[in-house]
Amino acid sequence: MTTQHPSVTRIAVGGTAGTAPYDVLVGRQLLGELPGLIGREARRVAVLHPEALADTGEALREDLAGQGYEAIAVQLPNAEESKTAEVAAYCWKALGQTGFTRTDVIVGVGGGATTDLAGFVAATWLRGVRWIAVPTTVLGMVDAAVGGKTGINTAEGKNLVGAFHPPAGVLCDLAALESLGTHDYVSGLAEIIKAGFIADPAILELIESDPQAARSPAGPHTAELIERSIRVKAEVVTDDLKESGRREILNYGHTLAHAIEKNERYNWRHGAAVSVGMVFAAELGRIAGRLDDATADRHRAVLESVGLPVTYRGDQWPKLLDTMKVDKKSRGDRLRFIVLEGLGRPAVLESPDPAMLLAAHAEIAA
Repeated sequence: MTTQHPSVTRIAVGGTAGTAPYDVLVGRQLLGELPGLIGREARRVAVLHPEALADTGEALREDLAGQGYEAIAVQLPNAEESKTAEVAAYCWKALGQTGFTRTDVIVGVGGGATTDLAGFVAATWLRGVRWIAVPTTVLGMVDAAVGGKTGINTAEGKNLVGAFHPPAGVLCDLAALESLGTHDYVSGLAEIIKAGFIADPAILELIESDPQAARSPAGPHTAELIERSIRVKAEVVTDDLKESGRREILNYGHTLAHAIEKNERYNWRHGAAVSVGMVFAAELGRIAGRLDDATADRHRAVLESVGLPVTYRGDQWPKLLDTMKVDKKSRGDRLRFIVLEGLGRPAVLESPDPAMLLAAHAEIAA
């Protein structure tokens, strides 16, 4: 369900057994909504933020302190470097030294890596405290901060350690996107395009109508693209929080993407890897006889039109395949891929023939 006011759109994410429903707010100047989400029962608030947003984190801490909370700011490394057990332990230490209790609240301000880490710390401190996501990137808004998946990386792979721990609320302030660099902004478009292919083709049409405008937060469709993508995810995770069924469709393009990210030691942006992963999944669907040529070709066209990559180093296939075998979407030694059987019709392809995988990889090999 979505409710709209002149300045803010509220997208409801339904609760499931043991979890409360919450709202994702999309608009501008939303930080005034934060105290209402934190509530008066909380005495302490920890603002977790990356080094790149030190000023924002400190300003938020001061604002909350001025409203009577015992607020601390905890600075994290930037991007994926924050998603480690060592950084999580640093946060636990800060919470312990502050006397954080079960009624206190964590606020994660930053991109998807920051909200993943903040949610994981909240899930594990005292077996679960409330947390609020304040994503500042496209990727954070449409993907990482919505749905309750939290996690950290290990040497063996991405997000292999984590918990399902939905936030108490998500504040997507579109003004934050104006300070993003073009590459970071465009990277987030990959998750928006993914939502278009698996569930809402109107997203693709909006981007195709003016790809250049879609590359900028000043574009005419920015708010609608973000809101549509969040609605897709909200509807899926309401139906299946713990990925026991339908939620798996959100992994479209991600099996290969996570392997690329690990192979690049997380120096590739997530969206760039997902872009290549979607082209691979489209080719796999085509080769398996599931997907028509026009929809498969449309992947490459729309992704290239906004400047996302669609190829990867061809000599890395053996490493990528080994990494995919320990992906959390696998079942035993059976690889599972989400493919399309048409626009907006995702399905599972389990244990595809190795020759099929190799042929799909040949289509993305640079």
